Amino acid sequence: MKSAMIMRGLAVLAWLSAGLMVAGCKSNPPLTPTDARTQIQAKYDATPAQPVTIILGNAGMAQGILDKYWVETKRYPNGYWGDFTLTPDGKKVVKLAGGGDVIQWRPDSPTDKQFTVNITTLVSNHLRAVNVNNVQSDGTGGMTVQYTEAENLDGMPGPLQDIAHEPGNRLTSQRTADFTYADGKWTLQSIE
Repeated sequence: MKSAMIMRGLAVLAWLSAGLMVAGCKSNPPLTPTDARTQIQAKYDATPAQPVTIILGNAGMAQGILDKYWVETKRYPNGYWGDFTLTPDGKKVVKLAGGGDVIQWRPDSPTDKQFTVNITTLVSNHLRAVNVNNVQSDGTGGMTVQYTEAENLDGMPGPLQDIAHEPGNRLTSQRTADFTYADGKWTLQSIE
């Protein structure tokens, strides 16, 4: 009988201790998509602004001629190679990856749709974090957030923005951000 009373007392004590532990545990506040986006954007804004590299294919080259960013200055005997010189307007908005002011258009054949050249915008901007979603626990007390990292085309003339949207240009990427909770707040740890 004495042994049963001791066992019952220990069980009650264990139950009360467990209840106190659960009551004393505080869960972390939720990490909202808005809070996550604010921290991710702050990280982007703290890094130096970067120009955008634009890949020019056939459509982008034609658009640049129509928008008077470059003009054809030489046609080669094969009929599909050409040199295109940046105009004064073109020099105000882009520079060539290899330097100089002449785009050397050298496709493999008249039907080559894969040939491209790179140009770089003179306007530099910070990346943008958009479409922040899928906030999930990482299983170790931290959180992960998925979002879209987007090139910022602000400050570029509309025709150049149109060229940047031509096929072959990658203006967005899917990313995952990792957050940890410490000192009463969520903090951005890394972006993958």
